[in-house]
Amino acid sequence: MIKQLIFLIVLLITLTVFAYSMMRYFRYFKFTKKYPIHDFGKRLWITIKIAFLQQKILRRPVVGLMHSMVWWGFIVILFGSIEMVIDGLFGTEKILFSLGPVYNFLMASGDVFGLVIALAILAFLFRRLLMHIKRFYGPEMKPVSKADANLALIIILVLMISLLGMNTFYVAWSTRVGGEVLGVYPVSQYLAGFFKNMVPAESQLLYQINWWTHIVLIFIFANILPYSKHFHVFMSVPNVFVSKIKPLGTIDNMENITKEVKLMLNPDTAFAEATEEDGEPERFGAKDVQDLNWVNYLNSLSCTECGRCTSVCPANITGKLLSPRKIMMDTRARMKEKGPGMLKEGVGFDDGRSLLTTFITEEELWACTMCNACVQECPVNINQPAIILDMRRYLVMEESKAPSGLNSMFANIENNGAPWQFSAEDRMNWAEGLEVPLIADKTEKPEFLLWVSSAGAFDDRYKKVMRAFVGILNHLKVDYAVLGVEESDSGDVARRTGNEMLFQMQALTNIEVLNSYEVKKILTCDPHDFNTLKNEYGDLGGHYEVTHHSQFLQQMIDSGKINPIQGDLANKKITYHDPCYLGRANGEYEAPRSVLNAIPSTKTEMKRNKSFGLCCGAGGGQMFKEAEKGTKEVFIERTEEALATGCDIIATACPFCMTMMTDGIKYKNKEESVKNYDIAELVSMGLGLG
Repeated sequence: MIKQLIFLIVLLITLTVFAYSMMRYFRYFKFTKKYPIHDFGKRLWITIKIAFLQQKILRRPVVGLMHSMVWWGFIVILFGSIEMVIDGLFGTEKILFSLGPVYNFLMASGDVFGLVIALAILAFLFRRLLMHIKRFYGPEMKPVSKADANLALIIILVLMISLLGMNTFYVAWSTRVGGEVLGVYPVSQYLAGFFKNMVPAESQLLYQINWWTHIVLIFIFANILPYSKHFHVFMSVPNVFVSKIKPLGTIDNMENITKEVKLMLNPDTAFAEATEEDGEPERFGAKDVQDLNWVNYLNSLSCTECGRCTSVCPANITGKLLSPRKIMMDTRARMKEKGPGMLKEGVGFDDGRSLLTTFITEEELWACTMCNACVQECPVNINQPAIILDMRRYLVMEESKAPSGLNSMFANIENNGAPWQFSAEDRMNWAEGLEVPLIADKTEKPEFLLWVSSAGAFDDRYKKVMRAFVGILNHLKVDYAVLGVEESDSGDVARRTGNEMLFQMQALTNIEVLNSYEVKKILTCDPHDFNTLKNEYGDLGGHYEVTHHSQFLQQMIDSGKINPIQGDLANKKITYHDPCYLGRANGEYEAPRSVLNAIPSTKTEMKRNKSFGLCCGAGGGQMFKEAEKGTKEVFIERTEEALATGCDIIATACPFCMTMMTDGIKYKNKEESVKNYDIAELVSMGLGLG
């Protein structure tokens, strides 16, 4: 009874402290914005794949498997911990033994995992203390962060040693006194052989010491975690469940902006739909933590500071200040700093500091390419760009602050319907001398609307791509048409640089035009517009079946309608650069490769390819502004990687990527030996059309 009483007191203290610690965090959620969660079935499946099966962390097979084994081991060992709590409360011994074979399996698994985890933790300590892995370091990683990580690893190591010790001396004691060993312990059975001559009293004492050490250390560890970066032990599973389930390139619509835009475009309709709203108008974007939604805050609590996000960030790789890990750490730290004041004085509490500026600088925000590499890499599905974008929105729409290049781009879209200073009346000049039908001239609705995009209409290099693709369409006698001067910029770059107002004005105007022609199917060569039209226009009433030209060309090749085997490419070595908004944002990696494989030539992959591919550096508005200070430009880093393959041709499938790769080739003085072609141009050559 004394043992039970002591255990009960320890358990109550543990639960009380843990409840208090959790409440310290969860009471701050009321200061964040609402965010609806739907599609629970889909979310459950994602949680199983990513949280329990460790799908994303296994992207790095060796280290990923080690981490996964620790995670799976903890799940199995949790069964034994639950049994220990029951035994401690009721004075029983191995009470769940009645489960029979299931019990034997779980005990055996837990025993084996105890050894596996102990070995993995030793490897992790070796990596942290002696190998100096780059992603474990950075300006945001203070000594306390490193000490925190090492303390957690040491505690886990002691937990595994005490688990094996408990099992070992239990087996040794049971064997010596002739009792039945309840459960199966393959590792501990072997270790118990070294203590076969130990007297029962000693083995029983050591069993009890290890038993109490193990369970009390679990209780202590559980109460350390809420104050540690390892809080993700509790938060990662729910974080994955509520994480983004739409394609990575999708940005959530701002309903408050939609009301404003509809008011500007159609005052009568907007006023008819308007309802009375109390209080101050909602702030556009995020200046401080109370402007973020509750999922953003949960993301910050789930961050384990592993640095996988920062290690793949193109801005950080090229020496810029941006670190996606720091964004999450700063968000968590700012709520911890401001939360107590808001609890006392309400959400209006102002301490003269803010997440934006005090913690995160504008330079960090504008360095982001919105490539989503950080989201792709995060093992618990944290969405770092969402916070970056919200702060950009605040700067642009509330403070009218943006780099000068972006302001010029905004003005051009507003005035000309394109990011460059060209007249909208010149939007069809690219097609001079070609037979390109206008949808307005069609008596019957065409099968496809070819979305030319601003780059296709005005960028000198990409005009050639559009001409090549149109040549293929005409060769195939595809029933298509273009909007001509009725087409306007999709608004993609405006949205990703924080000008949600401009994006929605462009989107609603385009949707009105597209819907007036009853457009259902859209073809485009621009992955950014492909993503925007396919994934984002739907929120505003534009629902279309959108196909990227790489997918269309793959379909034509697979169906045998085209066979691009002509031309003079057989002796050329081709490497392909994955556009972020085709690959990572929408999961399309195979279509462009399938197209290239149909062209007689040698193919070679860059070191970083497919979902590991490096951004060209143009996304997120970077192509329209000066790059932030760093060790080099992103496009140079990517071009160097392409040239390292020894290629003759760098193939692309995006106008932004084409600009960056072309500039990179020029920068490296390789114009004579290395060419940059879009896959449409290569197919056109293979068909003898170009």
